[in-house]
Amino acid sequence: MALGSLWARARSRPVFLRQFSAYLFGIATWVPAIIWFNANVAELTVINGPSMYPFLNEGYNESLRRDLVLNYKLYAQENLARGMIVTFKSPLDPEKIVVKRIVGTEGDVVPTRKPYPHAFIRVPPGHVWVEGDSPDERMTMDSNTYGPISARLVTGRITHILLPWKKAGRVKWWEHQDRMGRVWA
Repeated sequence: MALGSLWARARSRPVFLRQFSAYLFGIATWVPAIIWFNANVAELTVINGPSMYPFLNEGYNESLRRDLVLNYKLYAQENLARGMIVTFKSPLDPEKIVVKRIVGTEGDVVPTRKPYPHAFIRVPPGHVWVEGDSPDERMTMDSNTYGPISARLVTGRITHILLPWKKAGRVKWWEHQDRMGRVWA
């Protein structure tokens, strides 16, 4: 009898209240799924700063607009290759996520820039050498500042540029030239 009266009371509520309750229930059930997807599969990321200029944020000094990219996080630490643009936890501040390009993978001999103390380095096993695309060394804090980073710090790969519209599309990292003029592929 109590169940019947509960049902009768629920049916007697105004339609908008039933619809609103259903709407709230729908949102509440999808929020955990969206949070999980953002944390583990992919998320939209806004690129701030000039370190990846001119490939990303090519108008960083001309406007307040920033590039919006798709950061793919699933299996981010597997099959890393030279030329890929990755996100990783900063070795200097683990709360900060940084975006750089992989210049060397384990075993590669990489020419360094200032302030790194040696002209060349062999990337140790389980590490990658990352650098910003900016030709101005002062605009980027990368492996030349903190050395090779553990591949376990990598949290995602930049796979697509979503904004600005003129650059929207897949990131073809294998076609990008490094600062020595070499193509990654």
